[in-house]
Amino acid sequence: MLIIKNGRVLDPTDGFDGIADVWVEEGKIIKRSGNAGMEEVPADAQVIDATGMVVAPGLVDVHVHFRDPGLTYKEDILTGAAAAAKGGFTRVVCMANTKPTVDSVETLRYVLEKGEQTGIHVMQAAAVTKGLAGKELVDMEALKAAGAVGFTDDGIPILDAKMLFCAMQEAKRLEVPISLHEEDARLITNNGVNQGEAAKQLGIVGSPSLAEESIVARDCMIALRTGARVNIQHISSALSVEIVRFAKSLGADVWAEVTPHHLTLTDEAILRYGTMAKMNPPLRTEADREALVAALVDGTIDMVATDHAPHSTEEKAGNLAEAPVAPSGITGLETALGLCVTHLVRNKKMTLLQLMEKMSKKPAELYHFPYEGIREGAAADLVVFAPEEAWVVKEFASKASNTPFIGETLYGKVHYTICDGKIVYQA
Repeated sequence: MLIIKNGRVLDPTDGFDGIADVWVEEGKIIKRSGNAGMEEVPADAQVIDATGMVVAPGLVDVHVHFRDPGLTYKEDILTGAAAAAKGGFTRVVCMANTKPTVDSVETLRYVLEKGEQTGIHVMQAAAVTKGLAGKELVDMEALKAAGAVGFTDDGIPILDAKMLFCAMQEAKRLEVPISLHEEDARLITNNGVNQGEAAKQLGIVGSPSLAEESIVARDCMIALRTGARVNIQHISSALSVEIVRFAKSLGADVWAEVTPHHLTLTDEAILRYGTMAKMNPPLRTEADREALVAALVDGTIDMVATDHAPHSTEEKAGNLAEAPVAPSGITGLETALGLCVTHLVRNKKMTLLQLMEKMSKKPAELYHFPYEGIREGAAADLVVFAPEEAWVVKEFASKASNTPFIGETLYGKVHYTICDGKIVYQA
């Protein structure tokens, strides 16, 4: 038996926010006791004193890259899951842009079987099109039957509208979400950097927000007509937010995710951090950043997702626009909670309970994952963190350290991550 005592328990399922003890046995929560510290503890119980800490449902990330199979010099399923556990995540959804692509049952099974060795719930979204080529749909029914929780060509937009229409029809029939990387590469001169003042100072053209907005508008309308559940990935533009808001008002089953880095940085970061701030879609303006925060608070954006994108030190040592060109993306699992606590909760943009909804409840709902909060009979997937404790970003469980946040002081240190009642990370 595991008993977490005297913590501030946050449960987005019923809005509970109060001091309580949480009792865990055989992978399940057997009691959420409001008599914190008052009940007799069995002699053989393992006890965690969570005084001054938050106890919340384990975080859920619907957008990670574990690079396995084929790109394991960047990350693999075991190290990616370790990074997730260190960040407070008990469930993640891996993207399909591996080598080989997750477009076959064989590759899917490899990921799922290796994921079972990690201690957390590693889920896999399969590709929408074979080889991410945008020319032929995968066998979505067979992949779902083999364990795929959804479908995405993340990293590459699906520019063929008819192809995407057919994919959404099938996703609707199978009752699974389809997640979309939204950009029209034909409008982009240099990806990873916003077309704006920072790009001008660097002497490059960059990527206009129109490249995202035009495809978001198209895909929201296809979602409306098909009834498919569609997730707009790593949204970055204020106008894209308004398009999603409009589509939702029409009744479209459209969802949107935003990354911690798009919530906290602007394109000026590229001048300070160079390729460490190069990401796709790029960091945009302060007006865009403020619109993203507001939309997360009001529910237009449904959830926070990291887009955890590990790269090697050698790769990130490349250039912004000239060969050798550095890849876009940053690691995110280990800094996500800290960034959100520091920049959203401490700045009074949202409460801790609201943040837990955006980082656990809503992501779980998108994929129909079981989510019962912290109550009797629920799975004991939990994170215990200290919202007022400062910590410095410097050491990683991930193989990669490509992030502009190294050396930054954040709040919200994770002390324990518990999955199926077992401690999978302890600070």
